[in-house]
Amino acid sequence: MQCSALRKNGFVVIKGRPCKIVDMSTSKTGKHGHAKVHLVAIDIFTGKKLEELCPSTHNMDVPNVTRREYQLLDVTDDGFLSLMDDNGGTKDDVKVPDGEVGDRINKMFTDEGKDCNVVILTAMGEQACMEVKEAPK
Repeated sequence: MQCSALRKNGFVVIKGRPCKIVDMSTSKTGKHGHAKVHLVAIDIFTGKKLEELCPSTHNMDVPNVTRREYQLLDVTDDGFLSLMDDNGGTKDDVKVPDGEVGDRINKMFTDEGKDCNVVILTAMGEQACMEVKEAPK
């Protein structure tokens, strides 16, 4: 995708990482130069801030980000989530995330015994649990 066609809140690949664009600005250059686009983006998996400066006519890779909701069946002893999708298929290869989301999964599912749904983001062969919410009864 061309740099000039990227939009805020869209996704882009910077330094080989899938990122969400949080800010972008275009700077005009001299008489014969090319306009430059300054992108500020946050890595969707690590939360790190990355910046990129590129000519507006330059092509950038856009990651194919999918967002799916799964029902949480179990949390294994080694820290993996046991999930089921709408079609009854299971998925056991997502780790319990670190930080706040992981704490909330443990609290809601393990301590309070609630049914939970988790949202898994997948991009460029990586996946991570982004949020957890109580399943509708």
